[in-house]
Amino acid sequence: MKNIVGLFFLLFFATQNASSQIDPDLLSQEAIDTVSQNLNMDAVYRRPFLNLGKFPVAVGGYAEANWQHLATDGVSEGHQFQMRRLTLFVASSINKRIKFLSEIEFEEDGKEINIEFASIDIEMHPLFNLRSGIIMNPIGAFNQNHDGPKWEFVDRPISATQMLPATWSNAGFGIFGKTYKKKWMFGYELYLSGGFDNSIIDNELSKTYLPNAKKKSNRFEEAASGTPLLTAKVAAKQTQFGELGISYMGGIYNTFQEDGLVIDSKRKCHVIAIDYNTTLPQMQTFITGEWAWIFVEMPLNYTQQYGSKQYGGFLDIVQPLYKRSIFGWKNAQFNLACRIEYVDWNVGSFKEHQVNIGDEIFSIMPAISFRPSSQTILRLNYRYQFQYDLFMNPPARTGGFSAGISSYF
Repeated sequence: MKNIVGLFFLLFFATQNASSQIDPDLLSQEAIDTVSQNLNMDAVYRRPFLNLGKFPVAVGGYAEANWQHLATDGVSEGHQFQMRRLTLFVASSINKRIKFLSEIEFEEDGKEINIEFASIDIEMHPLFNLRSGIIMNPIGAFNQNHDGPKWEFVDRPISATQMLPATWSNAGFGIFGKTYKKKWMFGYELYLSGGFDNSIIDNELSKTYLPNAKKKSNRFEEAASGTPLLTAKVAAKQTQFGELGISYMGGIYNTFQEDGLVIDSKRKCHVIAIDYNTTLPQMQTFITGEWAWIFVEMPLNYTQQYGSKQYGGFLDIVQPLYKRSIFGWKNAQFNLACRIEYVDWNVGSFKEHQVNIGDEIFSIMPAISFRPSSQTILRLNYRYQFQYDLFMNPPARTGGFSAGISSYF
């Protein structure tokens, strides 16, 4: 850990004398915005980087800090100040059409360090490129396009963090490509990687919970099942219609054999997701949403509190209100936004009396934000949320404010 922190500060101070020129082969100078002609699959490279003089390395990153005051059924922990994350990017053009990019995230005051992305890309043809290393599985849109400064909300979507495992990445390899035809763009990604393990159903929460697989410390070294996780996505974007993506992720998740001996039956986990985003041309209203379905094969001896089917998603609506030069910031902008979220961790009814199984959550979050530039955002959110337990008792109601700042650097 000390070596990683030391490397970060070395790179930081080196940039003080570095040129602000951006390598056009790596990235654009501005962070991706809602009207740029790119797909979500381009998000890993559409970030602001700073070159280190004549060194063939570019660095960047983003930070998030916030304040929250939330209460559930009148009970609150009071004012909470948090430094959510500090993320460091390091990229390099190794050779013509050969690139490397890494994303390292520091969370919980540096107690937790995650390698979220570290891959070598070899560009052979626009429709056929190779990627190998620690890849970010392209399930839905948020998993790849998750950088804090791009969003009007302090908290990440519930469906992306508590149903799907947000920033879900694994060691693996695969192919990807993109093509253009007049006003249309088409892209695809196909990867084989490590994947889930038995902790998605065997955990302290006593429920089916895919994000628990992120806690496995050696998941970049071995797959619990010894079989690959398949992740595939296709996306299409039209200038006026917007971008539509369909993705699939699935494979065997449990350890079914050891030392060549079969110890369990094979059980599979399948995830299907649809994502969509567009900008309404007249009012420049930006709309983005994602919905996912999860299917998990359960052992016969597990009770009904473990869901074999889950679904949920979110919808964000962002309306620009005011854009002009403010306090010397050119093109500064105020936005009004709202996020609607829903997750059902246990879809279905109890077998005994056909009563709906609960374990559901609904949230609505209005927000106002100020962007002095496309790379920095100040945001204020209010969350109103109610959550049902397994037996659909009266819901726990949560409400409160969140405020924070997130910026690329």
